[in-house]
This record gives sequence, C-alpha cells and structure tokens, in this order.
Amino acid sequence: MWATHRIERGAKDNNHLLYKPYSNAIIAKEPTSLEEEIKEIRRSGSNRDLDHASEFEMSDIFYFCRQGVESIMDDEVTKRFSAEELESWNLLTRSNYNFQHISLRLTVLWGLGVVIRYGFLLPLRVTLAFTGVGLLVVLTSIIGFLPNGRMKNFLSEQVHLMCYRICVRALTAIITYHDSENKPKNGGICVANHTSPIDVIILASDGCYAMVGQIHGGLMGVIQKSMVKACPHIWFERSEVKDRHLVAKRLSDHVEDKTKLPILIFPEGTCINNTSVMMFKKGSFEIGSTVYPVAIKYDPRFGDAFWNSSQFGMVNYLLRMMSSWAIVCSVWYLPPMTREEGEDAVQFANRVKAAIARQGGLVDLLWDGGLKRGKVKDTFKEEQQKLYSKMLVGTQEDRSRS
Repeated sequence: MWATHRIERGAKDNNHLLYKPYSNAIIAKEPTSLEEEIKEIRRSGSNRDLDHASEFEMSDIFYFCRQGVESIMDDEVTKRFSAEELESWNLLTRSNYNFQHISLRLTVLWGLGVVIRYGFLLPLRVTLAFTGVGLLVVLTSIIGFLPNGRMKNFLSEQVHLMCYRICVRALTAIITYHDSENKPKNGGICVANHTSPIDVIILASDGCYAMVGQIHGGLMGVIQKSMVKACPHIWFERSEVKDRHLVAKRLSDHVEDKTKLPILIFPEGTCINNTSVMMFKKGSFEIGSTVYPVAIKYDPRFGDAFWNSSQFGMVNYLLRMMSSWAIVCSVWYLPPMTREEGEDAVQFANRVKAAIARQGGLVDLLWDGGLKRGKVKDTFKEEQQKLYSKMLVGTQEDRSRS
C-alpha cells in the first residue's frame, strides 16, 4: 500500500486524476417497468388525463433516449472485456498507467521489480513451462501404445497431474481449493466460469478431466493428438463444431460411460475479466447428466489472469502472465446439481450460473459473451418493441371499454 499512497499523493500534487472505471453508482436506478416509466414521463409532461391519452405521444421517445444514454454511460457488458483496473498499485504497469515515475524511490522500486520479474522469474518460468509441455507430449504418446485398461488409465492420470502441476509452477500459481468433497466424478460434467486459458490447468492440477475443444494446428495440435492417445478427450473438427446434434451426441456418449473422466466445459464460450459471469450456453445442460459447478476467482493484486484476446495473442499473453509476480486464485467446488422436473435447459443453466456467481462473489449477467465480437441480436430490440406495443394496445383497449 506504500506505493499506492505515494501515487495518490503525487497525483494530487500534479493535479492528476486516478482513473477508477469500476467505481459503482454511476447511475442510480430503481427497478421499474417500461409502462410505469412512460406513464411517469407522460404525467410530468402533460396535464391531460392518462386514461384518455392517445396511443402514442412524442414524450414517449424520451424514455428510449434516456435508456440509450444510460446504456452507453453505464455499459455493464463492454467493461467486462477489459482488464480490471486496480485502486492499489501492484508494481505492474497494467494498473495506474504513467504513475510509476512520480517519485525517485517509487521509480527505483518499480525498476528493481522489472529486473527481478524479467531477469530471474521469467526465464525460470519459461523453462518450467517447456518442461511440463514436453513431458506431457512425450509421456502421453508413450502411454498411448499401452492396451486399454486400469493400468493405462492410472498412468495417464498420474502423467496429466504431474505435467499440469509443473505448468502451474511455471506461473507461480498459488491456488486454494475449497470443498474438495464436491469434486467432479466420472460420468458428470464440470462447468466453470471462464477468465483465462489457464483455467484449464488450474482445475486439472487438482484432478483429471476430459477436455472438449476444437482441433488446432501447430504446437497446440501436437499436444492435442498426444493427449487423446492416453485419455479419451473430445476434439472436434472446425466443420463439426457448428453441428449441435453431433456435439450433444458425443458428449452424451461420453458421460454415459462411468469409467471415463468428467468433462470440463466453460459454457460462457469466451473469457470474462474476473468480475462477472455472463450467459451460459445451454448445450451442455441439455444432456441430462449431473453438473458439477466450479467457481474460480483470481486475486488481481498480484497478476492479471484475464486474457483479452482482442488485444493480445496467446504467446504475448503467456509472457505477460509469466512476468507477473504470481497468479493467486481460489477455487470452490459446489455441490452437484441436476435438472429439476419441468425445468428447461436455459433455466437450468441460469440456476447453475447464479450459484457460481454467488459463491465467487461475481456479478451475474444475462448478456451473451458473444457480444465481445458481435452486435446485439435483433431479438433484444424486438423485445423492447413488443413491450411498448403491448402497452399501447392495452391503453387502447382500456379506452374503448370506458
């Protein structure tokens, strides 16, 4: 906190403003319906009796204009795709930009940190990472020649755990696991919120999972091919990913075999910045298997685990991770959940998402993470249009009755 106090004092002396984009209460709102708000606007802008109002008034547009301005100013979606800004400085340039040179002592301290992180920690971590990945490829390829059976499964699990734990050391990850009695079991599906690609090794270093994903080329493709020889992971071709029925069929076949490892899935489909949980895709909740929710929460004071794929490539991101001080996180294994009678896949997904958000101290959002790269679907606009039309029709019917 000493560095933070120096920053705040220097910012005050130099008339700088510390930027805190995640401060709350930008706009104070009370939950009200569209009809109630429009009636209030009409009441304040007209002396006429609302019961005899026409179907449409020009003042109605102020409601939609205000909603649009509020959405721009207090956008709860876009800010989930940028790194979380810290109020306290952790000697990394990602937080409180341009404030590390306020004082000579602070500059020296920051420079010493750079030397330690890049001169000592980074080379050591890169060496550990190559060792872990190299052992994973070589040992899983060798195990792939063994006949299927208990011995092969046992060796595969031990190799996966060993290699993932070496990779965790490459990040200097300090992980606290809670409620281990709820760890996913064979024949189930493990779902977790998604902040970073390293979520996989964070979870896999404490237990083995069957991975699900698209087949890649290059080094990632070599790793995938070697892994699937030792363990029945589920890899899809690019053309198969869009076939929902094929994906569901392969997932169902996997969970029906109680000898196979639990499937690890991140239903958000994209990385969110460790502050929220966004909409879960319903596909993994249609299978009817037991779902094991897991909440992952990173401590941003020591290193930023969020991967902004729009700004950093995978190699650049991993170098930033390995040059941070440490990756500190907590993992909570929640009690297993199943679909209730009369509950559809979307409702089940939302119930699981709410449980994860509540346990991890995250904001539960209904928005689709696909908005990171796409536009808002027309259905959202049509929903507001239908609500307004319904209100007008109701007003017209009430007037005709009177």
